[in-house]
Amino acid sequence: MSKKNICVLAGDGIGKEVTDWGVQALETAGSYHNLSFNFQYELLGHAAIQATGEPMPAATLASCKAADAVLLGAIGDPHYDLNPHLKVRPEQGLLALRKGMGLFANIRPILLFDELLTASSLKEEIIRGTDILFFRELTGGIYFGQPRGRKEDGTVAFDTKIYAKYEVERIARMAFEAAKTRKKVLHSVDKANVLESSRLWREVVQELAAEYPEVMVIHMFVDNAAMQLIKDPKQFDVVLTGNMFGDILTDEASQIAGSLGMLASASLGNEVGLFEPIHGSAPDIAGQNLANPLATILSTALMCDRSLNAPAAGQLIVDAVDAVLKAGYRTRDIMDQNTDTDKILGTQEMGAQVLKTINTVAKQNVLA
Repeated sequence: MSKKNICVLAGDGIGKEVTDWGVQALETAGSYHNLSFNFQYELLGHAAIQATGEPMPAATLASCKAADAVLLGAIGDPHYDLNPHLKVRPEQGLLALRKGMGLFANIRPILLFDELLTASSLKEEIIRGTDILFFRELTGGIYFGQPRGRKEDGTVAFDTKIYAKYEVERIARMAFEAAKTRKKVLHSVDKANVLESSRLWREVVQELAAEYPEVMVIHMFVDNAAMQLIKDPKQFDVVLTGNMFGDILTDEASQIAGSLGMLASASLGNEVGLFEPIHGSAPDIAGQNLANPLATILSTALMCDRSLNAPAAGQLIVDAVDAVLKAGYRTRDIMDQNTDTDKILGTQEMGAQVLKTINTVAKQNVLA
């Protein structure tokens, strides 16, 4: 039996609640596919600041680099939102982790389960059949650019949006390779009519397109892309964009899937991958058995596929989630007026239902 080392960063808020179920989903699915796991738990974000004074202790980065994959819950705490002048913040830990691990590519699938069509705020006929794969550049752009800061009197603040050619090329190549295996259409989203960094972005994508003649490239300004995602999401297949634009657009696209609680993501670089739900730490519901664990569970399916060389285990997890939704089970963020009240589940109950269904689906597959 193959044994994999997984570093678990529960983080803040609902992080521990959802990562607990991700861990159990991995163990359960892995048991049917010759996989076992060793889980190493480390601190990140507000929890790390409280314990060590740092948002990302050196031990955390070392454990992540030594692992086969990393599972992250969420980071953030309202204490920092209400005190914008604080120098040490949870988000610094996440940015430092991405940089330290070289995680330059964030992959976010926007896959709509048919059972959640009515959970979205958009019309069924608009979103049915949507299947988008976002490639967001993760270690460049305005979140990392220098100089940044404030003038001495505090009345002026500044950030720098900067991209180097190699940063654009490496994420763009990943997106082109994915587009080759899908519908062969790639939307590259920028703001080249205004921003110099976006003009470089577009130039690099155009140069690389010559190596992929089978892929149709459509350039789109970010403001138009934001509108088109709501107007006609099915026109998109693979979407390539920068750090800040990707952050905003993928959260917008979560409404297609019905909730942030349904979307998994993978952050990849040259070696160890990091897998996490795209939702935040949700401190307002932490500890109340209200969080949706499905995005984290689906993140472990991505982990199996992308980092653990165990796509069958990942598919088992996805099939189990699909079966749970088909059976009518919902957490509060994805229920609608037709949801049976007996099938509205809390975090613990939904997690347990997925584990039970993984076992059921696995046994059905054996019989088949």
